[in-house]
Amino acid sequence: MAERHELDTSLKLFIVLSRAFRALNDKANQSIQSFKLNPTEFAVLELLYHKGEQPLQQIGGKILLASGSITYVVDKLENKGLLVRKACPKDRRVTYAQITDEGKQLLNEIFPKHEQHIHTLVDGLTQQEKEQAIQLIKKLGLNAQQKTDH
Repeated sequence: MAERHELDTSLKLFIVLSRAFRALNDKANQSIQSFKLNPTEFAVLELLYHKGEQPLQQIGGKILLASGSITYVVDKLENKGLLVRKACPKDRRVTYAQITDEGKQLLNEIFPKHEQHIHTLVDGLTQQEKEQAIQLIKKLGLNAQQKTDH
């Protein structure tokens, strides 16, 4: 009996997490699209804005995107004048993406709005609840990563 209850609770947790993620993600993406960027373009720009130039080969892993899609996104951002490709002087096989001054100016303008929007989306939780949620969800994710595939 307890095992059935635990299974049902696990399934319910998964569904609740999935629906919450979808709701938050959909609203965040709507905010991003209001800035005339798609979520992937925003993620690449935000990474370069906060972390500096990045090897193209590593961007996909950092923003959870397939490497084949990165070239397309980088091309679009380069055409918009928001980033440039820069050859690595030490290794010709490596190319970096670097945010331009125009890209920095755009992020200076839109990131505070985006950040405030995210804050508004999660303001249903108190500060303490947010901190607890961070710890619990992180614990859940780390545990899931350690499991073997069936």
